[in-house]
Amino acid sequence: MSQESQQESQQPLLEVRDLRIEFHTRDGIARAINGVSYAVHSGRTLAVLGESGSGKSVTAQAIMGILDIPPGRITGGQILFRGRDLLTMREEERRKIRGDQIAMIFQDALSSLNPVLSVGFQLAEMFRVHRGMSRADARTKAVELMDKVRIPAARERVNDYPHQFSGGMRQRIMIAMALALEPDLIIADEPTTALDVTVQAQVMDLLAELQREYRMGLILITHDLGVVADVADRIAVMYAGRIIENAPVHELYRSPAHPYTKGLLDSVPRLDHKGGELYAIKGLPPSLTAIPPGCPFHPRCPQAQDICRTDRPPLYPVGRTRTSACHFWKETLDAASAADLAR
Repeated sequence: MSQESQQESQQPLLEVRDLRIEFHTRDGIARAINGVSYAVHSGRTLAVLGESGSGKSVTAQAIMGILDIPPGRITGGQILFRGRDLLTMREEERRKIRGDQIAMIFQDALSSLNPVLSVGFQLAEMFRVHRGMSRADARTKAVELMDKVRIPAARERVNDYPHQFSGGMRQRIMIAMALALEPDLIIADEPTTALDVTVQAQVMDLLAELQREYRMGLILITHDLGVVADVADRIAVMYAGRIIENAPVHELYRSPAHPYTKGLLDSVPRLDHKGGELYAIKGLPPSLTAIPPGCPFHPRCPQAQDICRTDRPPLYPVGRTRTSACHFWKETLDAASAADLAR
């Protein structure tokens, strides 16, 4: 590989830099995103993890250019796609990128698909509008895509409507729509919500397989640690509109460097803790209109000290590959490593 090609491969496909978004509400200004930064490379998967309201989906909507403005407002930051800032592009330029180069899989397939149009028509429309194909050729491509995502008897079902498919099959159709134009980046927003465990695994395996085949970048938004363990390369943990930990997946699972991440991991049921009480993080996430000073997690943190209540922690470097927004990340890391050794 030439030096130029090597440098290009090391450049992020997508880079979010210090993104800030607020919403004007009746209760005041909700600061939904407070300086989020992360990067995704081609062929790699970044899982964005956190409780509801942490800002995961709002960041994705800003990337796609589908944020409701107003009441939302982007107050700072950059979203660089292949080095170009999406936030400074004209809308017509962004429309060419949306769907063609960046696609999104939404969490509720039934409400995302048009109920009065067949799934074949909706898939074929992507090729007619963006590729100028004839109706016959576009229909053929639609059947091929349905086969690709393993819809049984695709040729016979191409004229069926969304309500005639199960939840898992509808999610596969959403994946097919996202893949239609072979984008460079796919954002999957809670793609397994409301699916049973077996179907969840099938959908995640399919996504991972297609991502490897197409060498796409993938942002996987979820609140479920179990979903990301086998598919993600890195995990960015969000809390109150901030990234509070960013680490390679195996390092984060082995030894979290933030108390919130540790709490999330401790909340996952374990086979070796049969009969024990399931751990839960105390309290609730803060209101985005009244984020507490200092570390926003300090009211719920079991190891909070005075500095946590007054000084907002930056993202400290933890070795060369990860970061943690905790003043006492070393203690958290040491405690997690000690607990891991004790098992």
